[in-house]
Amino acid sequence: MPDGKEKRVSARVQEEGKMDIREELAHRTRQVEAVVEQYLPEEAGHQKTIFEAMNYSVRAGGKRLRPMLMQEMYRLFGGCGQEIEPFMAAIEMIHTSSLIHDDLPCMDNDELRRGLPTTWVKYGYDMAVLAGDALLIYAVETAVKACAATENAAAVAQAVGMLAKKTGIYGMIGGQVVDVQLTNQPIPREKLDFIYRLKTGALLEASMMIGALLGGAGQRDLEKVEEMASLIGVAFQIQDDILDVTATTEQLGKPVLSDEKNQKTTYVTLEGLDRARQDVEELSDRAIVLLHELPGENPFLEGLIRMLIIREK
Repeated sequence: MPDGKEKRVSARVQEEGKMDIREELAHRTRQVEAVVEQYLPEEAGHQKTIFEAMNYSVRAGGKRLRPMLMQEMYRLFGGCGQEIEPFMAAIEMIHTSSLIHDDLPCMDNDELRRGLPTTWVKYGYDMAVLAGDALLIYAVETAVKACAATENAAAVAQAVGMLAKKTGIYGMIGGQVVDVQLTNQPIPREKLDFIYRLKTGALLEASMMIGALLGGAGQRDLEKVEEMASLIGVAFQIQDDILDVTATTEQLGKPVLSDEKNQKTTYVTLEGLDRARQDVEELSDRAIVLLHELPGENPFLEGLIRMLIIREK
């Protein structure tokens, strides 16, 4: 539940109609990280190395975008319990597992992420594969813990199914399959859109839909949330493409021009930098329109969506 400071912030936002989004983001990021930390495995036992690799990868930092969006959607629809917390941890574990595998030599072959050695560099190729696999299944084990914190077990079961579908062959992994298959080949716009919707958009859809579902959203609103999250996901990925050619390694905490190095087709290579920037803005505006059609108000959520899509790192 929101603490005293959270309530004071909400009151201030409603009074003034504005907030320092970066200051508030830093505060809420710390809150999300505290939630995720509760569910990480203890580093003990004969398999201690895998626990260390898992925790190293999750603790490496990042925006905590997915669990934060999940929590804010939950709040938008009136959710105020702790049932959302296991899912917040689970979605971050799944996202982290995808990053571990993305960085492997057989994928993007990156040695730096968030300013730190990637998991395979620090723990070895074999342990990185196992750490990614471990986080993926441990995420499901973690999400199911929500059953003990809810009076609506049916909604939790639906949310677990949603999480699995958006992660698997019809979601993130399905997008990654097509991305890998087309490495070193020109990618037509239709397939690039498919990759972006699944590889990046699917986990954002899961995050926001699970938050809305557990907060009490009906089917029609869930469909709007799914569409909105899809738009945000595509815009977020296009902005990633833009940053890959305009930002520095110090800004991003990972190598720039990685897409060029791997000869990957991106939105920027297909449409050009100016068109990419225009489309990010258009997708963002469409997402905000959908947000305003949902019940309730969450000024921080709107500010977060806008900031993430125009981010510089």
